[in-house]
Amino acid sequence: MDSVYTIKTIARIQSDFPEKFGIPRQSGLIQELKAKIIFEPEYRNPDALKGLEGYSHIWLIWGFSKAVRKHWSPTVRPPRLGGNQRMGVFATRSPFRPNPLGLSLVRLDGIEPTEESGSILHVSGADLMDGTPIFDIKPYLPYVESYPDACGGFGTAKKDYRLDVDCPSAYFEQIPPEHRDALLAILAQDPRPSYQQDPSRIYGMKYAMMNVKFYVEGKTLHVCGIEI
Repeated sequence: MDSVYTIKTIARIQSDFPEKFGIPRQSGLIQELKAKIIFEPEYRNPDALKGLEGYSHIWLIWGFSKAVRKHWSPTVRPPRLGGNQRMGVFATRSPFRPNPLGLSLVRLDGIEPTEESGSILHVSGADLMDGTPIFDIKPYLPYVESYPDACGGFGTAKKDYRLDVDCPSAYFEQIPPEHRDALLAILAQDPRPSYQQDPSRIYGMKYAMMNVKFYVEGKTLHVCGIEI
């Protein structure tokens, strides 16, 4: 049996993240994040989406296009464990896998028919960089895929982790109103790698055509600049 298969890109996502830094570590963490799914010309047949409007959430199967490596490692360093403790790759959602595939659950806000790009899917809560290739879309079925009592392993250790965000009014007013809630929620999740704890370091995060500068002291993230 062949061990190599071909996967086609059926769509790409349009999001406000031009680079990896700052993207939420999981889908659904920040519902304020809006994105669009644009199908490739070959897959713009509206019949392929018939019935999808009846679902509130969809699974996206996609590729870690900026994290492809020739070799894989059986263990990785999950960021939320400080970047020093190794865990089995199949016990994590690390992008560095034998096959660099991602899985995200997003809310389906609507399906927009357009003449130029066919039917566009509007979604919320995506954790994908702009331009990420999507390989498949499947509906979320809550009656078989929701297990409230399931054990989340070490991944639940910091599920409630948040920082306080100090954004002076002078910077806050520079943020376009439609991006304010999402940006503050992103910053509250602490975009920094967990192994970087230097309070004197100033970070820059690109989001929605902005370069947001910040530093972290204790449990507070301070916005110190916004470049547009």
